[in-house]
Amino acid sequence: MTGNADLARLVTPPAVPVDARGSWTAAETALGTGLPDDYKYLVATYGWGEFCDYLNLRTPFGTSEYNGVVWQSSTPSDMAESDRERFPYPLHPAPGGLLVWGTTIDADRLCWLTTGAPGSWPVVVWSSEGWYETHLMGAAEFIEAWVGGRAGSRLLADMEPDLAPWFNAFRPRTHRCLRLSEGPLAHAQRLAILREALAPTADRGSWRSEQGESGQDHFATVDTDWLLTYDVSRPHQIRISFPPEDGEAARRRLFAAVRRMGCEVLLISASDGVPLSAWDEVADEDA
Repeated sequence: MTGNADLARLVTPPAVPVDARGSWTAAETALGTGLPDDYKYLVATYGWGEFCDYLNLRTPFGTSEYNGVVWQSSTPSDMAESDRERFPYPLHPAPGGLLVWGTTIDADRLCWLTTGAPGSWPVVVWSSEGWYETHLMGAAEFIEAWVGGRAGSRLLADMEPDLAPWFNAFRPRTHRCLRLSEGPLAHAQRLAILREALAPTADRGSWRSEQGESGQDHFATVDTDWLLTYDVSRPHQIRISFPPEDGEAARRRLFAAVRRMGCEVLLISASDGVPLSAWDEVADEDA
């Protein structure tokens, strides 16, 4: 179970991984165990972040309380000992215990079963409802199988098969919402113009109500890591999040796209809906 270069070909790594560097010796000493080489490959290549808006990879580095292997590794031992039906495996740091290296947005935990040498640890999916399944592969191979639709997991949701897999690094982002005038073109035409103006882009799904009066189109820019949602509802709006340093470039390209769509910007707001007097007014930034 070594580093999986196939994953990097399938899912483009971030240009600057977050919380991807640090002392492995210190991390392993704190845990009281070595860690698999394929996991070290994952951390160095992707860092702290999320595959396909669903599967979170954690790292032992950085200062966030929401990241780290030690932070998430244990459950009170008396609880585990008294309820073996709910906790059939021992928990780290017990010998051969489960050690969590990732989570999902559904609060499932992705663990290693730490029996034998770290390079042979299988992955155990521990669902939020207390169910378990074992996969005889390492963390990198498991993620590659999941995003490729080959993991065969009964407990994890499958990503939509027509979407290209992606990874979002957890880093500060600025959020803006532009409410637009209607303009002369249909939504599908405006969407095509918007994506062409921001190309290259990658599709991240869409939905429509039964009547088609509401819905959203999600996509991302490939070369700049901007995340966008275009709402069908009226008045329609574009929501975008981007690294703070890209603020001026995002404003320039987005406003040019709006003009090509035949629309006008009626209102600029932050993610909490509070109107802003200008695009670059200081507002929310989060990971």
